[in-house]
Amino acid sequence: MSVSVECRDLAITFGAGPTAAKVLPGVTFSVKPGECFGLVGESGSGKSTVLRCISMLTDIWTGNILIDGKPVRDIPLIERCRTLQMVFQDPYGSLHPRQSVRTVLNEPLVIHKLGDHEERMRRAITDVGLPVSFLDRFPHQLSGGQRQRVAIARALILEPSLLLLDEPTSALDVSVQAEILNLLQRLRDERGFTYIMVTHDLAVVDHMCDRFAVMLHGEITEILPRDAIPGNRATHPYARELIGASLEYEGAH
Repeated sequence: MSVSVECRDLAITFGAGPTAAKVLPGVTFSVKPGECFGLVGESGSGKSTVLRCISMLTDIWTGNILIDGKPVRDIPLIERCRTLQMVFQDPYGSLHPRQSVRTVLNEPLVIHKLGDHEERMRRAITDVGLPVSFLDRFPHQLSGGQRQRVAIARALILEPSLLLLDEPTSALDVSVQAEILNLLQRLRDERGFTYIMVTHDLAVVDHMCDRFAVMLHGEITEILPRDAIPGNRATHPYARELIGASLEYEGAH
């Protein structure tokens, strides 16, 4: 169920002329099948934009994005949605307030003409640790953590190979964050998903990711293995500063 991902010279510019903003000047990295790859850096460094390019939510980029060696632009929409899904930062904003959980989970099944709707919905909701009775609830009847579990269930229901995770726990309480991260880790262990995860939190990287890229002003400064965090083995000044600040914060708490 896992796929490889490769970004080569991924670049995107918003606007034109002297006011044009080059958000990504040319990002290159690769993700192995079944790997969890992190993108970290300060706000505005381009992390989420990379995910939006891979998912084709933004399509004005240049360069190459390959999924299992196939250019993402050449993958038909229906196939692309079956291959990759995205989990957004704000679970309330990504769920329709007037649609029940049942409607949210059923819609992808209808679009993709899949059968056994009830069985698939029941399996998806229980896979994320929620009771089947929650299918008839609405987003306002759920806690933040429960809403994010529904968002993950919606991403899983098409059985994709690649999950793009855009700070999936940053809007949640600390105790709920741990539950969601453990859920994502369990699902990856069980199904062999490939993850690309955007986060500000190096503790999340240390818990989830095999490798991670440190981004600054749209560029990757360094790609490091997870075990480079405890001893701060980064060589780029910004990456060292970022990891050092995180270790200092963790030490103070």
